[in-house]
Amino acid sequence: MATILFYGLAFYALCGIVTGIAFVTVGVARVLPHASVTAPARILWLPGAAILWPYVLLRWRQARAAATKNSAQ
Repeated sequence: MATILFYGLAFYALCGIVTGIAFVTVGVARVLPHASVTAPARILWLPGAAILWPYVLLRWRQARAAATKNSAQ
């Protein structure tokens, strides 16, 4: 049981790190298009994006859908 919990936590952390890095390099500009985010601010965003990666992916997906909807009009 402890092994399953450990691997689950490790998988969550790995997904969070990958999503967090992708978000702070590419996604911040898409989710917050009017904000100019500096490099130190991106470093501060990384832990939060890594921990809350399911929510970050949801917001990123919603921003992408809104952008495609606006470009189609």
